[in-house]
Amino acid sequence: MTGFINVNKASGASSAKEVAAIKRLTKTPCGHMGTLDPMASGVLPVAIGNAARLFDYFLDKRKKYFATFRFGTDSDTLDSTGNVLENVGRIPTKQEIAEILPQFLGAVAQVPPRYSAKNVSGKRGYELARAGVDFSLPPKTVKIYALKVFDNKLADCYDFEIDCGGGTYIRSLARDIAQRLGTRAIMSSLVRTQSGPFLIENAVKSEDLTENNIKNRIIPTESLLPFDSIYPDEKTGFKLFNGLTVNCEKPDGIYKIYKNSVFYGLAEVKQSILKVRIKLC
Repeated sequence: MTGFINVNKASGASSAKEVAAIKRLTKTPCGHMGTLDPMASGVLPVAIGNAARLFDYFLDKRKKYFATFRFGTDSDTLDSTGNVLENVGRIPTKQEIAEILPQFLGAVAQVPPRYSAKNVSGKRGYELARAGVDFSLPPKTVKIYALKVFDNKLADCYDFEIDCGGGTYIRSLARDIAQRLGTRAIMSSLVRTQSGPFLIENAVKSEDLTENNIKNRIIPTESLLPFDSIYPDEKTGFKLFNGLTVNCEKPDGIYKIYKNSVFYGLAEVKQSILKVRIKLC
């Protein structure tokens, strides 16, 4: 059994717990394509079987979020799960926020949260932070394609729609927007609405899956890969599927490759040489 389940992760559940539920139902090793913090909900793609070998092809995909930022508040975790400090800054207007959002578009230097899975000398950031160790994380470049703020639901909260590249920390974005306005803010809720080709409209809650219906929710691996296809003939295929390379006139790049019309995996053309890179069947 191989493919993907587009899970709609519940708020409060860990990504590992959701993966474990799929593993129990499919009786197959599984892994997620990019974790979600326990407080967050939404799209969590879970790879079943050999589909997990495609991790690198999905990790940096474009993602979309719907988040709520609470202003005038701070937290050691940059969200509402940490030690929250109230009344530590002013509440900006929607117009003030909207005017500075263009400054956060494009390639942006962003410092990850201390409470994150970033590696620091062999330790996770959250492990060091919980132990009270003083450390700093270097900024990393992330890409933000679109940012939109909505009218506040509560006196100190605004909703945001964020279209960004992989690796963007939405908690850090809340902090940075607030700092630019001379105040503080934390993330109080987060929903991932898209992760690459996976959309929340098509996601399913793991609690609604059973051994009887899960096969109907498995998305075929090949349908999610935006690459052209190669169908080698018998002679060429014999070489390729035995680890050899062949000449190829196609442009350099990644391709889906088929063996006897069955999806086999991914191949790469480089300087007119074709070679199988990942076997999935």
